[in-house]
Amino acid sequence: MSTTLDEQEAAVTTRGRRAGGREARRAMRSAPLAEDIRPVRAGLEGGRYKPLQEDDLARIHEAVLTVLETVGFANAIPSCIDALIRVGATLGEDGRLRFPRRLVEATVKNAARNFTLHGQDPRHDMVIQGSRVHYGTAGAAVHLVDVEKREYRESQLQDIYDAARIVDGLDNIHFFQRPMVPRDIPDPLAMDFNTLYACVMGTSKHVGTSFTVRENVAPALEMLYMIAGGEENFRARPFVSNSNCFVVPPMKFAEDACGVLEACVAGGIPILLLSAGQAGATAPAAIAGAVVQAVAEVLVGLIYVNALKPGHPAIFGTWPFVSDLRTGAMSGGSAEQALLTAACAQMAQFYNLPGGSAAGMADSKLPDIQAGYEKGITNVMAGLSGLNLIYESAGMHASLLGFCLESLIVDNDMLGYCLRSVRGIEVSDNTLSVDTIADVCLNGPGHFLGHRQTLGLMQSEYFYPAVGDRFSPKEWNEKGKPDILSRAIEEKKRILSSRFPRHVARALDDRLRAKFGNLIHLPRKSMGG
Repeated sequence: MSTTLDEQEAAVTTRGRRAGGREARRAMRSAPLAEDIRPVRAGLEGGRYKPLQEDDLARIHEAVLTVLETVGFANAIPSCIDALIRVGATLGEDGRLRFPRRLVEATVKNAARNFTLHGQDPRHDMVIQGSRVHYGTAGAAVHLVDVEKREYRESQLQDIYDAARIVDGLDNIHFFQRPMVPRDIPDPLAMDFNTLYACVMGTSKHVGTSFTVRENVAPALEMLYMIAGGEENFRARPFVSNSNCFVVPPMKFAEDACGVLEACVAGGIPILLLSAGQAGATAPAAIAGAVVQAVAEVLVGLIYVNALKPGHPAIFGTWPFVSDLRTGAMSGGSAEQALLTAACAQMAQFYNLPGGSAAGMADSKLPDIQAGYEKGITNVMAGLSGLNLIYESAGMHASLLGFCLESLIVDNDMLGYCLRSVRGIEVSDNTLSVDTIADVCLNGPGHFLGHRQTLGLMQSEYFYPAVGDRFSPKEWNEKGKPDILSRAIEEKKRILSSRFPRHVARALDDRLRAKFGNLIHLPRKSMGG
């Protein structure tokens, strides 16, 4: 008959007469841990899961080179054409740019790698290299999920700020890319500017954002330089990256996004090169073919960035999505999506490039059982594959159409499980436990409860959920039969009533508001006064 850890601890406490009750011990386990003993943390090494064999990687690479040499890209803007021809691309009579394999291979060889994505607070800096894993948000959801009413409503600027400040305090969500569009701000300039403002004011973690057109980048850069204490400071530690959909699959440039890319490179902002073809719609239905197209498209973006500024930090953002081929609708929570994302991680490692892709995009409309298995499977496979930056991993529903604040809190627990899986099992003389087994069996009481090894590993080896239910049935009944969603709702309300980040000083915010006038829409009172 099995017993719970609390029951086991109670027995040990009774025998050893140690002070403190069950709640005190639970509070001790919930207390923040020093970084060096935390069981999970940002940047754990993945790479154990490999859906593609070594020969598969080489064949995909050859297919990519063939596609780039023979098919190429359409719809390049003049400045893009000039930059790419200058480094060796060719422009055909059909208006398509094509890329010799020597250009592709030279770009991959010389591209930036092993760089840092900075936070405003240096403790949130992320070293992007090898198979180090980081989970974060992303998206352009147009709805917020109201779980208490079981309704969707249009997302607003306040929701973005609220999401940022919730993420700011969640250990297992390592960066914050804007997850929603503020539907209450129709003007594109005001939308872009306020989205970024809400993000950088809401969290000191690294922020990702997008811009509609090139002209909208300049005021954003001016704001970022002010927050950083000067342009030179921002360029040394850029705490914002640009999520850039420079490509319209299949194999066409997105003209406005290309202008944004050029402005961001010039301004010192790292670029997430994002290709988001949908398998069976704007990319091949064959999973391997969808990977080929995504890799080809992102490599063109990498050539583009390096033609503008050699060595500029750029993320290999292969984001092929999945269609439900019965309806044509996107299926972000599917098993095929999990495979695609893991395969893209392998291709990033094949090129030794910093990779970013998407997981956790539940098809389910609410944080329910379906959302749990969709998010858990796709996120853990992405982490085990060693993907450097896992976007969309928390909060997302309805295949990117809905975002849920309560899900951020639930998913933070789920990502802790994923990270613990990524960390794997340590095998050493100590963990093999030969001496411990001998001590317990020959000298001790015949069990490992209260043994110094058990107590020593209790917090450093094991992950404990913050809102997940591990009560015994008796405790659960005594506590009023809570479920994870009710606990997440309570925690969300607590955070939003009390957490108002102050990493940007009030005096600096005053200068921003004086400088940009009516362009800032987020009222001061909604930021804690």
